Amino acid sequence: MAEMRAFLEAVVGRAAGPEGGSAAEVAEAARRARVRTAVLLEGLSDLAAVEALAAARGRDLAAEGVAAVPMGGAMSVGRFAALLGPPGLGLRLAGLCDANERGWYERGLARAGAPGDGIFVCAADLEDELVRALGTARIEEVFRSAGDLPAWRIFERQPAQRERTPQQRLRRFLGTRKGRKIRYGRLLVEALDPAAVPAPLDGLFRYLGTAPTPHC
Repeated sequence: MAEMRAFLEAVVGRAAGPEGGSAAEVAEAARRARVRTAVLLEGLSDLAAVEALAAARGRDLAAEGVAAVPMGGAMSVGRFAALLGPPGLGLRLAGLCDANERGWYERGLARAGAPGDGIFVCAADLEDELVRALGTARIEEVFRSAGDLPAWRIFERQPAQRERTPQQRLRRFLGTRKGRKIRYGRLLVEALDPAAVPAPLDGLFRYLGTAPTPHC
């Protein structure tokens, strides 16, 4: 929806600094998009996964008033929480993060006076969760369909990969080319059995399921 895109552009611009737009402009964009909840995501690969799962479950997050916000790194969570949470727009906040970024999220939301019950933490990162949920054989099927199986075969035979577990090799492969993590954030989620969605991602959607429905 165009209104949600305009809201996200306003938020990212404002979070970058005062020259990126005024708080009033962000508030007006939020009103037009009827935003009630903001999901703070580390980056675009997480966004791709969230959007893919929403599509698989027949959810229209924008219509529900849910804005999935890619922040460009967990260290930015304090700025986004202050802008979107109690000190700013007063939105309900949620988040999905890697285990080693949990502290950034907890501190950022705490400083903004926002509850931390909507933070869902991946055991290592989202790629690790997806790799464990799918398994090597299923992921190789996805690579084959996407045309990346030859590249994967070359990669896994490299001497530097011999001491790594299959799971570690898969995670490393997903990060070896620009844009690959974003692409597979969507493709791996689409390949999931509905009953095998990783707990942090499933928990986030269960949490969003209790979000208030925006008024028309």
